[in-house]
Amino acid sequence: MMTEPEPRRSGVALQWLAALLIMIASAVWQRLTGPTHPKRGSTVVAGENVRWRLLRSGTTGEPLMVAVQAPQGVLGALHYRRFPLDEPFREIAMGREGDALVGLLPTQPSAGKLEYFVTLATDGHTIRLPDGEPVVMRFKGDVPALVLIPHVVTMFVSMMIGIRAALAAALGRPESRRYAWVAVVGIAIGGLVLGPIVQKFAFGAFWTGWPFGSDLTDNKTLGMWLAWVAAIAVWRCRKDPSDRVARWTTVAAALVMIAVYLVPHSLRGSQLDYERAQAGGTATDAITTGR
Repeated sequence: MMTEPEPRRSGVALQWLAALLIMIASAVWQRLTGPTHPKRGSTVVAGENVRWRLLRSGTTGEPLMVAVQAPQGVLGALHYRRFPLDEPFREIAMGREGDALVGLLPTQPSAGKLEYFVTLATDGHTIRLPDGEPVVMRFKGDVPALVLIPHVVTMFVSMMIGIRAALAAALGRPESRRYAWVAVVGIAIGGLVLGPIVQKFAFGAFWTGWPFGSDLTDNKTLGMWLAWVAAIAVWRCRKDPSDRVARWTTVAAALVMIAVYLVPHSLRGSQLDYERAQAGGTATDAITTGR
């Protein structure tokens, strides 16, 4: 009886390399996009090109320091209000620390947001940073590293293994089924167990996706996991590694996973409803879905 030849080591290495590169690219994309990534730009101030970086994430219990490099003689002010309330902006004078002007935004409860902008005054002119819509930033609770790191590592390693499962499926290799199982278990642990724990530390609620809410991060994690559950269900019915339905269901699950990771992290995430919180609602009830 003839047995299927083992794949060449070079081919296996190339598949793992491709999976690793896709995983790294996704991690970089997640790091550089999304509503919590700092807003950056450059502006000419007093004849000098000033590069600025405005933070969009802070820790509850600590004021957020906003620092902008500015030439000597330039004065600065920080303008802020709670988001998305239609209330007047409050103004804080910024102090100078070396080459930078510094101001502190007051801390907010978990999932509380502030929108803010900076004005620089020089030679009778006022420059606004940014010059368009104010920056919207969000406060979150401190998440222990012992929870956050395993969550992040498990999610990205599961993605790499899922890509490897899809590549094996496309080539009709039997290891595809095994890697699909590892991917579905990894996503369950990283996204459906550790993810809600991270969310509880950060925003006071374990789960704000379906069926309790419309948090995009929760919902896309659930959708990604269900796609892999579907692939596993097909593999249980069709054990032949050359079966086209099982192979392409695995590829489809991997494509769903890649699509999920292309969505910026924290988009339409948890947001505090200040009016509901002030009316006496519980912390969980006051958490809604924002932009």
